Amino acid sequence: MFVDLTAAYGTVWHRGLTCKMQQWLPDRHMVHMIMEMFGNRSFTLKTGNGKRSSLRRLKNGVLEGSVLAPLLFNIYISDLPTTVSRKYAYADDLAITHADGDWQALEGVLSKDMATVGEYLQTWKLKFSTTKTVSTAFHLNNKEAKRELKVKHNNEILRFCSEPKYLGVTLDRSLTYRRHLESLRKKLTSRVALLRRLAGSGWCAGSTTLRIATLALVHSTAEYCAPVWL
Repeated sequence: MFVDLTAAYGTVWHRGLTCKMQQWLPDRHMVHMIMEMFGNRSFTLKTGNGKRSSLRRLKNGVLEGSVLAPLLFNIYISDLPTTVSRKYAYADDLAITHADGDWQALEGVLSKDMATVGEYLQTWKLKFSTTKTVSTAFHLNNKEAKRELKVKHNNEILRFCSEPKYLGVTLDRSLTYRRHLESLRKKLTSRVALLRRLAGSGWCAGSTTLRIATLALVHSTAEYCAPVWL
């Protein structure tokens, strides 16, 4: 299960975050200082005709893009409940995995664990997107290649995706990474063509410029998550 949280950083409950930080940080003054940075924010709404709403104070959310935001979000969800399945999280990207030789048993475990996680998220004012949360299956049984998992949440079957993307890597049933590498090849081909133009007689870019451009455009993209698909 790849769980997608709706506006994860923007829905962090300030009072709940304060309680959890007090368990992690021994200095209450530091907790107070951090919450002043994220909690003392307000906004107004301006319409097209120039009218403004009254000033409202934000009671939820951490500043997405700030250095502290991922760390604070990790603290906020650090007490995820115990489940039969294993849980993997990178900031707000959550994956729930379980292995079983029986399809029905697998669906039962995942459905139960999704209910447990869903109840936790609701308690702490987070919520996952039922349209973007997907299930998938990894196996080498070609006879079951077209079979779809039927994992339920609130009596609703969550969408099955045969080739989901997680942290920028496209996964497939047998983990060959063919779709991911094909997409990577197309991306690198266009970027190498751009570098050839820079190196051509028209631009005549210097070696330093070409090296910086290659590292930024080609090398960084080519080596991203390479230990996974290698």
